[in-house]
Amino acid sequence: MTTLTDTSRWLGVGYSDDPDPKAAGTAAADTALREADPKLLMVFCSDSYDLEALLAAINERSGGVPLIGCSTAGQIGPSGPGDASVVITALGGSGFSVSTAVATGVSSRLRESGAEVAACIQALDSRPHQVLMLLSDALGGDQQEVIRGAYGVAGAGIPLVGGCAGDDFKMQGTYQFYGNRVVQDAVVGAGIGSDAPLGIGVHHGWRKVGEPVLVTRSGGNRVFTLDDRPALDVYLERHSAPDEAHTDETAFNSFAITRPLGLSRRSAEEGVRLVAGADFGDRSLSLIAEVPQDGLAWFMEGDVDSVLEATDRACEAAIGAIGDRRPLGLLTFDCAARRGVLGDEGISREVERVTRQADGAPIAGFYSYGEIARTSGVSGFHNQTIVVLAVS
Repeated sequence: MTTLTDTSRWLGVGYSDDPDPKAAGTAAADTALREADPKLLMVFCSDSYDLEALLAAINERSGGVPLIGCSTAGQIGPSGPGDASVVITALGGSGFSVSTAVATGVSSRLRESGAEVAACIQALDSRPHQVLMLLSDALGGDQQEVIRGAYGVAGAGIPLVGGCAGDDFKMQGTYQFYGNRVVQDAVVGAGIGSDAPLGIGVHHGWRKVGEPVLVTRSGGNRVFTLDDRPALDVYLERHSAPDEAHTDETAFNSFAITRPLGLSRRSAEEGVRLVAGADFGDRSLSLIAEVPQDGLAWFMEGDVDSVLEATDRACEAAIGAIGDRRPLGLLTFDCAARRGVLGDEGISREVERVTRQADGAPIAGFYSYGEIARTSGVSGFHNQTIVVLAVS
């Protein structure tokens, strides 16, 4: 089933793996846009497409419906996970209102960009349930700064949800979509108002391994020393890394994507962080968020069972948050590193689990380089995590 409706709200999902961008965009949009009065399109796709041609086809089919989206490290659609494909989610009906925004040049003004995009929430008409969806470029700097900026404008009463764009694991450059524009180093967002509840669930499924280490020198999203030794050396030793990961950037990134760090400050664990790169000169590590100096860090691991259990728990939390209502659809923002643990067979099992939890409602989403979920407090950026948004 690709569309569920009630009298005032509907959600549709379309998917295509046609290699031709025009054909793929048209086919996916056709399936998603099955009902009248569309309010928003969300487009998640491989960067192997001619992205401008893909967006042109989608916008031609939709007639210019507001659109946000991004490139990914894999797509999630009703038929399962995909790589060289596009998945489109459409929201429509009088029970929804939408306002969108974009900020560019984000890497030099992270917090300001989050605030700019969050301002779109102020244009929504009055609805009992609201959420701000953000899609950003994690390779551009500390994404928690984007969250802080958005929180400063949206306030504590508006939950945040979304994810960071991918580039099929190349870690070189991602793309964001806004209307008919393909942009980079950007944040795009949509304020969504609904007459019915919106639920968010978030879980990661990673476990601490061994004793913690102290972050003895860090700056921004870089860690220079752990226990007063070069961070890269400690990381490689503790994980018994293969020889090629010690000298080759590609080999290191492939190795590190399934071996995150868990961080804490003042004995309170703050979350999981993707190790996004290494400097073989100064022996430092780069992460996709701020790493506090003088805090503790843990080496972490996961397996298929723990990752799939987290998927179930995130879905249950999201669906539980909408009460006794049936979901119109589930949107998933799933870390690419979790995909690395699951493998091809495992991600198929994971999507089957999400589909089962959806109970007939369509599902959509993508594999990301970081996840956004804030329902309380200021912090809301996650790595190696699955975030689920239930729309009712």
